[in-house]
Parts: sequence; C-alpha cells; structure tokens
Amino acid sequence: MAVDYSVYLVTDSTPAILGDKDLISVVESALRGGTTLVQYRDKTSTNEVVLATAKKLHHLTKSFGVPLLINDRVDIAVQIGCEGVHIGQDDMEFEKARNLLGPDKIIGVTASSKEEALKASAAGANYLGLGTVFSTATKKDTKSIIGPSGVSEILSALHQAGHSIPTVCIGGINASNTTDVLAQSASSHKSLDGVAVVSAIIAADDPAAVSRDLLGKVIRAKIPDVVGTVGRKTPLSHNMTNLVVQNFAANVALCVGASPIMSNYAEEAADLAKLGGALVLNMGTVTPEGLKNYVQALKAYNDANRPVVLDPVGAGATSVRRQAVKTLLTSGKFTIIKGNQSEIQTVHGATVTQRGVDSSSSLTIPQRAQLVRSLARQRQCVVLLTGATDLISDGRRTIRIDNGHEYLGMITGTGCTLGTTVSAMAAAYEEDYLLAAVAGTVMFGVAAEKAARREDVRGPGSFVPAFLDELFGIKRATGDGDSTWLELARVAAVDVVDE
Repeated sequence: MAVDYSVYLVTDSTPAILGDKDLISVVESALRGGTTLVQYRDKTSTNEVVLATAKKLHHLTKSFGVPLLINDRVDIAVQIGCEGVHIGQDDMEFEKARNLLGPDKIIGVTASSKEEALKASAAGANYLGLGTVFSTATKKDTKSIIGPSGVSEILSALHQAGHSIPTVCIGGINASNTTDVLAQSASSHKSLDGVAVVSAIIAADDPAAVSRDLLGKVIRAKIPDVVGTVGRKTPLSHNMTNLVVQNFAANVALCVGASPIMSNYAEEAADLAKLGGALVLNMGTVTPEGLKNYVQALKAYNDANRPVVLDPVGAGATSVRRQAVKTLLTSGKFTIIKGNQSEIQTVHGATVTQRGVDSSSSLTIPQRAQLVRSLARQRQCVVLLTGATDLISDGRRTIRIDNGHEYLGMITGTGCTLGTTVSAMAAAYEEDYLLAAVAGTVMFGVAAEKAARREDVRGPGSFVPAFLDELFGIKRATGDGDSTWLELARVAAVDVVDE
C-alpha cells in the first residue's frame, strides 16, 4: 500500500479531546475529508479495549485505502495485521520492533533532535515524526518544544547526510499554522511530507472539513517541490500531437524545464520510452494511421512503466473521435486524462454532443467534481477537467484550482500545452501523479495571470510571448528557492458526496 503522509491523523481517546464522540465515527469523517494516514494512540484504555478499537479502525481504514499505524503497541499491530507502528524515543527499540513486525511493515519514529533523526533514519525507519513543534495539551511528556526552526534544523541535517526519509511534523499543528510551518521547512532543502494532527481534527465539530482544509494546504505547499524537480531533472516530454500546436507545445515544455520531442511516428516510441520521460497522446488530429501510431506508442510507454497523458481533444464531436477514444482506452493504461467537460464526459461514457473542441458548462462544480472522481476510479488514474475552475482527482483526493485567465481560451493550443506541462511534471515526480497534475495546472494558471497583468500585454497576440516568459520565470525562481509566486495559487480540496 502506497503511503501518503500529507494529512496524518493521530487519535486521542481522552474525554478532554474526544469528548463524548465516538472515535470510529470521528476517524471516518476525517478519512472522508482527506486524511491520508491514521495512527491509533491510546495509552489509558485496557488491552481489550485497545485491541477491539484497533480492529474496528483497521477495517475502516482499509475501506479507504489508508494505512493504519499503532502507537507504541507492537503487539497490537501484530495481532490485527495492520500496516505498522509508530514508536517514540522511550518506547520499544527500533531493531526489536522490526524483528517482531517483519521487513514489510511501516515503522515510524519520533525525533526531536538532529541526533535522534539521523540515528532513526540510519537504522531503517520508514518515516520520522518531528516535534513537538508547538506546546500542546495532548502530550505532556514532551522533552522540549523545538518550534518550526527546530524542524528546519533537523530537515537540513537529514539533507546534508543524504537521507531522503519521509517526514511529518507534530505538536500543536492546526489549520492556522500549517502553511507557515510547511513554508519554513521548504527553506531547508528537504521539505516536510505532511503534517501530523491530533486535537485539531479529533476535537473538531466537523473533522471532514478540517481534514479537507489541511489537505488543500499541504498539497499547495508541495507544488514548488514538483516544479523544482522538473527544472533539475529536465525530463523528456514526448508529444504526439497535431501540427497546429507542435511549436507552441515545444516552447512551453522548454519554459517549464522539460526537454520536448514532437514525434508522431510510433516506431520511435520504444526507444524514447527508455529515456525516463512521459508521453502525451493528443487527439487534435485523428486519422487511421495516427490512431495506429497512438496505440503502438501507448504500448511502448506502458511496457516501460512510464507516464502517459491522454488529451482526448474534441472527443464527443464526431463518431470517429468517440470510436478513437474507445480504441485508446482499451489499448492500454493512462496515467492522467485531461480534457474539458464534454471530453471528460465522453471518456466517462456519456453521450455528449460537442461543437468542435469547445466545452459547455452545464454541470455545476460539485457535479464536475463527482465526474472527475468517478472517472478516476473507473480508469484508476488521475483525471484533470479544465475550465474556469479546474478539477483534479485520483479517485480519493479531489482538488479544485481557480487560477488562469480568459486569454488562454482565445489562443489555439493552450489546452494542448497544458497537457505538455502536466506530462513534464508527471515524468519528474512519479511519487504522486495527482500532485504532479496539480503543480502543472497551478504553474500554468499563475503564469497566465501574471502575463495578463503586464503592461505590454494588450490582447491574445502579445499575451503568448509574455506567457512563455512567465512560465520560464516561475521555473527559474523556484530553482533559485523563491516560491513567492505560489501566493497567487488558489488551491483547495473538494468535498465530493457519494451518489
């Protein structure tokens, strides 16, 4: 099971925090809101109560595809077969815990100093919980309050030692300070992977809303990591696209830090797939020969286990395009599917009459959020629905982005070049394709806003070169450690109600 440390819930069963609420119900609400990892911590209940509660929690977390860890109690973790444990400095020794659990279970370790962090990382811990960051009433045996600066010092030490271990911070973390703590950690050359939260969720009137808010903040804070990784890796973006957009797409790829190649000849795909990049299949021009090339290239990239972005341009416009979509969907697996509302509806299976490559706006944002999540689950991929509000989902997390400018809709190929941008992010940041898609979409939208505000931009014609400049400027600034452009990002997690 993949581990996402973004919103790490640590439970507390004491009346002072939980009150008279049911713990299982609180955790279920948090999971629906976006909690990505759960640690069951209960140091006061009897063994029977802890075991029974742990079993219920594990049944619940498995239904959400989220790992469950047990605090300290390795014996309980072994009995219920959950995904792992978290141990503090005064708990069981790491080596003993590993021997009891086996090599495949998750073991996290608390670290409040550089020495503790380096020791745990070297021993083989799967992740570190750094803190206590701020004073908190939920844990009274804290050795010291290290503050955000202490977190940054530990992260810097891990970076200097070459340790890439995932990290979360814990202790007094809530919605009001999460952004600042994450921003401070980013200056240490090794960013936090998430935040661990106790009372801010457990004591909340609406745990789902708090979890959702935290998820949006964490994802937003991680965007510069993705953009910076593209700049460092210069990944290949292989575009099989229409002639109208090839030059524009190549320039966009270069400006975001990727290395573009425009090749519609599938015989090259097997060799290109071995270069560590990503493939964009853009249906702007559909011909029998072109479709055959798409299918062959898709297989080559699937065989190489490399990301593939599908851009089903005008998918609902003609029977030929609808059939082409069906052919592609049955020929291989896509990492990201990007399109406007009508295109995504067509891919999902709806019968939609579409005029050219334009999209109607008949669905509300909640309905579109439901659509992208449903398709993401159906195809087991990330889905990006473009519009005035972009919506992105991997089937569990659903994110809205409200960046961009109307000039993007007045220029041929901007939707296609967003696919190119997202492909670069996916090629460079394979650990989280949803985050890669979010980062590419935000970078694209913010660059458009910055370009449109420039005095030398008077309309679509002067917008294009300014847009390329702003994409490049964001890439360069991020590489230099300047992420102030992120202040313009409007990113939030979305509540999607099951039908």
